[in-house]
Amino acid sequence: MLSTSNETTPRLSFVFPCLNEEETIETCVTQVKQSLDQSGVSYEVVVADNGSTDRSREIAASLGCRVVPVAERGYGAALRGGIEAALGEYAMFADCDNTYVYSDAARLYQRALDTEADMAIASRITGRIEPGAMPFLHRWLGTPVLTWLINRLFHGHLTDCNSGFRCIRKTAYTSWQIRSNGMEFASELLIKALKAGATTFEIQSGLRKGPEGRIAHLRTWRDGMRHLLFIFSEKPKLFELTGLLTLLLATVLQIMAFITGPVRVAGVFHVFDMHSQLLLLLAAILGAQLYLFACMLYIQGGDKPLPLTEKLIHLDEGVLFFTLVTTLATCIALVAYIAIQWSLAGFSNLNLARNLLFGSHILAVSLTFSAGLLGLHILKKARK
Repeated sequence: MLSTSNETTPRLSFVFPCLNEEETIETCVTQVKQSLDQSGVSYEVVVADNGSTDRSREIAASLGCRVVPVAERGYGAALRGGIEAALGEYAMFADCDNTYVYSDAARLYQRALDTEADMAIASRITGRIEPGAMPFLHRWLGTPVLTWLINRLFHGHLTDCNSGFRCIRKTAYTSWQIRSNGMEFASELLIKALKAGATTFEIQSGLRKGPEGRIAHLRTWRDGMRHLLFIFSEKPKLFELTGLLTLLLATVLQIMAFITGPVRVAGVFHVFDMHSQLLLLLAAILGAQLYLFACMLYIQGGDKPLPLTEKLIHLDEGVLFFTLVTTLATCIALVAYIAIQWSLAGFSNLNLARNLLFGSHILAVSLTFSAGLLGLHILKKARK
């Protein structure tokens, strides 16, 4: 459906992801049409149907919408299918559950045009949220925390990272190579835009309470975790630096503990005893794991790692082989040493705990790195 009959290509495509929305789709489409008709922009309404079993598709077609079937299930999959099929220079989208302020469609589009933005977002947080429209956890924990993380890690200035009412420039969207199928589509879109240096603005909008008895597609804890996982997957530098610093600091303190032995601080506290050594061992293993996790993230991303990380990622296979063999041999040697000492002591109690903790620290870090490097290079080969 085009708003101006003498135009064959719309300037704007409004995309509704749809899965069994027969109760609300007519209201949503009507409100969007009323808003955009007043603006004078040529537009089409695309309904990306994700396998509805009710009358959603029939209702959409009767309203003049272009129905695009999307076989791959998921909120993100439906939106990707709808946006890819969109004909407009800009694509706007919102859920068709009658919770967004659809009368803001024209204003959102105008904001994108006036600022030449690659993405304009209708912020629910800065507008009026009707009582009962947003669950307490989403309003005061989920959305603020995820928004803060995205702003902090990717230098954004957003108020609502989870708003599902946005307008994007189609060419910019294509260059971001969005791949999410689930609810994390919202986070990926923002993060990829921020990393690309895209121009992004918000308008004040709001959120309305949905129909009584409607079962939301969103699953709070699962989808919240999906957002969190995607955010972290796009920031390997965080794990690279945190892991490396944790590992180095724990190892340096372990060496100091081995050299000095237990130390009394301020006449009260004892440090560098066996309990301290055990905690430092655990910290070093955690640091190594975080660092190796960053290495694996760098394989799939386009971010630039530290020179050390780059060398490990592209480590020669011969060097990798001898690293694994040496680590395994060292482990066997340590076990043999303990067995010999135990035998010499008549298989009685050994007072080697302090020395073994230091040796275990070095060996545990070596084993962790060796296993991690093996997994890293197997992953590289699998991706190729």
